[in-house]
Amino acid sequence: MSSSRSTAAEPAKKGLFGRRRKAKDPNKGPGRVAQMRQVFTMTRKADPASVWWMLLAALAVLVVAVLVGIWIDQVVYMLIIGLPLAILAAVIILGRRAERAAFAQIEGQPGAASAVLGQLRRGWFYEQEPVAAEAGGQMRGMRDLHNAAMVFRAVGRPGVVLIAEGPRGSAQRLATAERKRVTRVVGEEVPVHTITIGKGEEDTTLRKVVPTMKKLPKKLSNDEALVVQQRLKALAGKNRPPIPKGIDPTRAPRMSRKALRGR
Repeated sequence: MSSSRSTAAEPAKKGLFGRRRKAKDPNKGPGRVAQMRQVFTMTRKADPASVWWMLLAALAVLVVAVLVGIWIDQVVYMLIIGLPLAILAAVIILGRRAERAAFAQIEGQPGAASAVLGQLRRGWFYEQEPVAAEAGGQMRGMRDLHNAAMVFRAVGRPGVVLIAEGPRGSAQRLATAERKRVTRVVGEEVPVHTITIGKGEEDTTLRKVVPTMKKLPKKLSNDEALVVQQRLKALAGKNRPPIPKGIDPTRAPRMSRKALRGR
């Protein structure tokens, strides 16, 4: 008993200059430097050439700074300016390469469309679970998940956007059927767009899904988009599609926003 009391009454450790050290919060995430280290490690494993591109970008900035310094006879001054710019150039290259690595990790996986939709910002509403999917009876196990066709839905100012993934034929059939169902619910005046994920000429690659959605013409106001989302969500429980056996859409791979921003 006495030992436990003495431990509880023990004062907090003091650092330099008599200041008390703050206790580390176990629930707090990694710091900025730790995040950069994680992004760099992930990118280097997926794309070993990224290190050389970062060094090349930093070296190019330093060379330009030295040349400008020689021209104006202020080499040291330009090096002081060029060093942080070289680091910034390397970080920009890291961000772009990290984006590619993040997309490469989830491309082709079931539910990849749901992970990409997580990049959408204000003004967009999306469902994490597919609104249309192949019947579970068509699948035998986890090995068949990559053959499952699914359709995800997002609602924004451009209207309703259906994102289809999986085998092209099955995905297009599901998207066509879902488009008809959505039109019956929201009316002909609400635009319904369809995006098919793939590498064909008429398909959209995974990394271009969100940019493509943002470029669509805006036909609705924010309030109208909210009303459309509420109408569709009200029918979600009644018309919930059969989810392919062995897949949990709520645990679909998530895109790292910090990795995409390079931090």
